[in-house]
Amino acid sequence: MNPVIEAINNRRSVRAYEQKPIPKDIINTIIEAGNQAPYTSMTRSQPWRFVVVQNPEFKQKLFQTAFPFWKNAIDGMKEAAPELYKMATCLYDAMDEPKDVIYYNAPAILFVIGPASGGATSCALACENIMIAAQSLGLGSCYVGFGAMIKGNAEVIQALELKEDEAIYGPILLGYPKVNISTEVANALEKIGPIKKEPVTKWI
Repeated sequence: MNPVIEAINNRRSVRAYEQKPIPKDIINTIIEAGNQAPYTSMTRSQPWRFVVVQNPEFKQKLFQTAFPFWKNAIDGMKEAAPELYKMATCLYDAMDEPKDVIYYNAPAILFVIGPASGGATSCALACENIMIAAQSLGLGSCYVGFGAMIKGNAEVIQALELKEDEAIYGPILLGYPKVNISTEVANALEKIGPIKKEPVTKWI
């Protein structure tokens, strides 16, 4: 099979990672793949920039900032949508301590940052390139929307150098997929996994 098509077909959202560092040159290769993405004609050059987070203490700050948003959203499902609540909490319940249901203890968190106005399409294309490149290099990845909910922490904003007219697209988790996971976690991951459907296509 064509290696590009193979990487696209095999890419999955990975939520369990080995605690193994990623070589810097591999991360740079992945970032360069993101930087090669197309962008809208409204900009004359790439509108994005990247921030790589590997520092354990800073990752903890990110988690502590984003987790309350996740908890509030999940708690809101408890009565309104109990089945969805059960699915959303099964992985958290199965996790060993420390329970990181936002960034999944990934070795690297890659923030894709771009213009808040008009940057969504271009930055989404860069994110997709990043995840396909990661897959091709033997890494897992996961796009985590709750991971972007960190604007309430001034220290985090300062470290990311996030400007008022910028938005976070992603962030994207990177790491080597965990091989030996508990039965409880494996079952939870199975429950929250996507249901892949055949494409709906009309030919004219």
